[in-house]
Amino acid sequence: MNLAGWSLRDKIGQMVMAGFDGKAPTDEIRALIRERKLGGVIYFRRNAGSAAEVASLSAALRELAAEATKAPLWIAVDQEGGMVVRLDQGVTVMPGHMALGATRSAKWARETAYASGAQLMRLGVNLNFAPCLDVNNNPANPVIGVRSFGERPELAAELGIAAIRGYREAGVVACAKHFPGHGDTVADSHRELPTVPHDRKRLEEVELMPFRLAAAAGADAIMTAHVRFPALEPDGLPATLSPRILRGLLRDEWGYDGVVFTDCLEMKAIAGTVGVARGAVMAVKAGADVVLVSHTPALQIAALDALYEAVVAGEIAEERIDESVRRIAGLKARQSAAVPVGPVPADRSGSGAGPDDFGFGGEAAALAREVCRRSVTLVRNERGALPLRRDVPTFVVWPEVRQGTEVDEALARELTLGRALAPYLGRVKEFRIGAVPGEDEVRETLAEIGKALEDIRERAAIRGEPGSDRTLLQVVVGTYNAAFAAGQTELVNRLLACEGVRVTAAALRNPYDFLAFPEVHAYAACYENTPCMMEALAEVLAGKTEARGRLPVTLSERYPFGHGISGFRKERDGEES
Repeated sequence: MNLAGWSLRDKIGQMVMAGFDGKAPTDEIRALIRERKLGGVIYFRRNAGSAAEVASLSAALRELAAEATKAPLWIAVDQEGGMVVRLDQGVTVMPGHMALGATRSAKWARETAYASGAQLMRLGVNLNFAPCLDVNNNPANPVIGVRSFGERPELAAELGIAAIRGYREAGVVACAKHFPGHGDTVADSHRELPTVPHDRKRLEEVELMPFRLAAAAGADAIMTAHVRFPALEPDGLPATLSPRILRGLLRDEWGYDGVVFTDCLEMKAIAGTVGVARGAVMAVKAGADVVLVSHTPALQIAALDALYEAVVAGEIAEERIDESVRRIAGLKARQSAAVPVGPVPADRSGSGAGPDDFGFGGEAAALAREVCRRSVTLVRNERGALPLRRDVPTFVVWPEVRQGTEVDEALARELTLGRALAPYLGRVKEFRIGAVPGEDEVRETLAEIGKALEDIRERAAIRGEPGSDRTLLQVVVGTYNAAFAAGQTELVNRLLACEGVRVTAAALRNPYDFLAFPEVHAYAACYENTPCMMEALAEVLAGKTEARGRLPVTLSERYPFGHGISGFRKERDGEES
């Protein structure tokens, strides 16, 4: 691509992506586009109004860029599906990666990516930071978990490549992340700098495989991880800042010539070590093409200025800048030629939906429902815990995320598990607790359940019915990252000690919750707490449909990768009957 007529500011602007507050362009983002020639913006939930509002915001930003910059604007988002989505109003949220992993279906990975991408394009979003190709084989991982397709690199590669193709078919640039792999860490790079300590052979066999195969399959973009890999970079630099990893491995060994994005430089792994401005310079020197500074206007300006000054001072050759800009502008040009700017045609459902709902019903919603139904995984069922009985009172404990993060957002769910079960069962009472419940919450919940149990026993005694050897009460505890919430574990284990109570735990996020209470009477994993998944889970728990998902991770020797119970066979003495 000929860069004649491009100023250094034009070029540097294309190499930075920034976020901003609000549902309309701020003065700061306008200035960055007009004066600093910013090449990309990223949406978060703070930008998410109705579908019409998001589309209007995108149009306004594109108009600003058309007047000020040499290449079209990238409007990006983290719309992974499931538990990590930024846009959920007026759209059909697709199931997340681990739910897809439980179906083992590359076809559905591709179709859900296409459906999500088509929706994004109608909102003016043309770049999605998905799929995650991280291989999650560490139950203690605090940041990836269900964002991964599973613990097998072959599965992550197959489904990830299928998703990349689906996004491309919809006109969206897919950015695979987090290279070289964030799945086997016990630290969150939002908060600190993690390390993956394995040798090169192990990295080649596990962490690197999905990225290598995706690069070979023509992935347009890859995002770096703020993670140290001593076997690849002995100087201790995180991958984002490592020439050995970005240029040596990715570019030279693998021959990858797509666009390389950094993860956000405001994450503590970078901001708390080398700093954002210096991190931007080091990342570009290492081989990154676009640096993300997602939140703070002053730091966004600092990154742009640091890159500009590094070129002027001779620390970064302008030829190095040109290399990245040609990649960026080339991909933007190919995308613009393939897909018209602005909303794409209505979806394939032929539903004739109007502009206010953006045609997001019909086929997309049906696809999401079917994938959810196919992903629910029944791991354990003994002592007649499932299916839930209509003639026995049911208590449901629903965990609420009350203080969220970028990967664990505090979203109100109108359709809780209790509400989803209510149509199938006669008596359902729901208790809401925090996802990290304190002692008081646990004690109050146990007291309420205990009181109900005593009332049931008293009524049974009056009627002369036997009580001790039968199920008097069935309790379904929705768990949410129980390994990081001692109160959830205490609640389940104390319920298991109650005579006459059958306890079902339903993992509403990480399936590894089972490790905290392996003797629970029944256990189901559904990988996310979205309304669509709650409907699917309720159907399984109530016996209206059988579970068809298979574990995409290993929970124990008895419950390995691929395990899953169809129907409601009871387990006795370690064997399924």
